[in-house]
Amino acid sequence: MYSVMKKALPLAAIAALGLGATPVIAADASFFKDKTMKIVIPYGPGGTYDKYGHTFSRHIGNFIPGKPTVILQHMPGAGGAKAMNFTANVMAKNGLNMVVPLDNIVINQLLRPKKMRYQADKFNYLGSSNQTNIIVVARADTGVKTVADMKKVALIGATSGKFSSGYLTPKLVMGLLDLKGRIVTGYKGSSRSILAMEQGEAQMAAFNWLAWDSKVPHWFEGKKPFANAIVQVGNVKDPALPNVPMLGDLVSADQKQMVGFLASAGPLGRGLAMPPGVKADVIKTMRAAYAAMNKDKAFAKELKRKRLRLIPSSGEQIQAIVEKAIKDTSPEVVTKVRKIIFGKSS
Repeated sequence: MYSVMKKALPLAAIAALGLGATPVIAADASFFKDKTMKIVIPYGPGGTYDKYGHTFSRHIGNFIPGKPTVILQHMPGAGGAKAMNFTANVMAKNGLNMVVPLDNIVINQLLRPKKMRYQADKFNYLGSSNQTNIIVVARADTGVKTVADMKKVALIGATSGKFSSGYLTPKLVMGLLDLKGRIVTGYKGSSRSILAMEQGEAQMAAFNWLAWDSKVPHWFEGKKPFANAIVQVGNVKDPALPNVPMLGDLVSADQKQMVGFLASAGPLGRGLAMPPGVKADVIKTMRAAYAAMNKDKAFAKELKRKRLRLIPSSGEQIQAIVEKAIKDTSPEVVTKVRKIIFGKSS
């Protein structure tokens, strides 16, 4: 387990947006007392979204005024998109409902705007507790150890849906590097996909390193590992994988912007968000509660026990990352990525 305390991102620009505005007063204990709050998990039980969400539900209530009860609801479907659409359009905006947002929430919105019935920058992000890269992993018995090997062997991959990072990432990797293989969808979350690899239904999958390291760390150990990490997609190399190449280092200069677009998912990690329309005083209180939870020793201890990393970010930081990613991604880049992944430009 890794515990990495990163420096806060510059928030001067965020603060400047609030100059001249009426200060927001946090919601008090009377708002939350004797209430039940709910966290929606966008995948089925067993995955890292579920593990983080379960840990959040056990701890965040201790830092919310009035100490409300916090429960979980799993809402798998469409690679997590079902839960995000529900959160934006159906979930009650009463300040008592949260979601563990998809790390590829921005990517989905830009790639499939007709299917994603939300605006990622309109969600209210409370904070995050992890940042991670997506790692393409192949069974060792396929003979695939490197990207060069994947040019020769057509692997079958497993993932949930076409909106998930487990589909988007390997499809972009395969398209940019001219690799063989295909991705089969329909598995409910990373746990089921990894089980499919273990049982021989699939030979490849792409999930964040946290999923691999927390579920099947033994796969990568010893002189004859069960599986090999082939390539990683993110902003910087994962500290646990110094010898696994970054996709951005393997592509041409004109392709790097497409890689950067997909790499934007890394900083979003695993955290909590509230739907659009929740009152500002509630968001202020909940961001403070999330920040306090991230600093709590008991919370960190439970994450460590579950082999989950703690790399904290504030709600303001995540909000700024999402807004910047949407603003900075040109339509041309989106069109190119969409064509590589889905075979069409619209």
